[in-house]
Amino acid sequence: MKKLIAIVALMGFLTVGSVQPIMAQEAPATEQTVVEEGGIHKALKTKFIEGSADFMSLVAIALVIGLAFCIERIIYLSLAEVNTKKLMADVEAALEKGDVEGAKTICRDTRGPVASICYQGLMRIDEGLDVVERSVVSYGGLQAGALEKGCSWITLFIAMAPSLGFLGTVVGMVMAFDKIQQAGDISPTVVAGGMKVALITTIFGLVVALILQVFYNYILSKIEALTSAMEDSSITLLDTITKYNLKFKK
Repeated sequence: MKKLIAIVALMGFLTVGSVQPIMAQEAPATEQTVVEEGGIHKALKTKFIEGSADFMSLVAIALVIGLAFCIERIIYLSLAEVNTKKLMADVEAALEKGDVEGAKTICRDTRGPVASICYQGLMRIDEGLDVVERSVVSYGGLQAGALEKGCSWITLFIAMAPSLGFLGTVVGMVMAFDKIQQAGDISPTVVAGGMKVALITTIFGLVVALILQVFYNYILSKIEALTSAMEDSSITLLDTITKYNLKFKK
């Protein structure tokens, strides 16, 4: 949780620091001038401000917090990845020698859910294969839940970003109709401001949702890979324990 708060604070600081120079200008620059002077980066910041601070700030907050959750999950899942084949080969080599404590030490000194599941199974190796299997399955469920922790928040911000954009669209349309009512005229000049706010908020909301969706799919792929490795390792461990029992019960 502390890592997540630190990531949010850093990303929020960078976002505020990048927007302040544009807001400090006395008069907004034209789109052509902005593109010539600062490129696409400054043009995007200018459009961000033109899209109404209320709704655009909410979209930006959704992006920052959503990315913070994504980065936290990516770091966690990356640290959870190990060379599963080497781990299981080392465990099997130790069990073939009858060195159960050595196999436990290998699992205990290796990070990640695969090693943790194997360690839990080895802790109950003297209680029979059925107990080992139940222990591995139960602890595997806990580890799978830990891998998916925080993903529901990412999906929340993926849904919120376009919703906030559409909300800004509706508000922009209301502003446009208010101006039409006040002016008694439906000329493009009267409605351009409200329509502009409506379109910009929608665009930014959809862009934020697309960015978060890409990260979310990448996180899901890593979770699936780790889950598959956990299942394969559990089966390998049970097979190895079976061979160990058959060999040393004689």
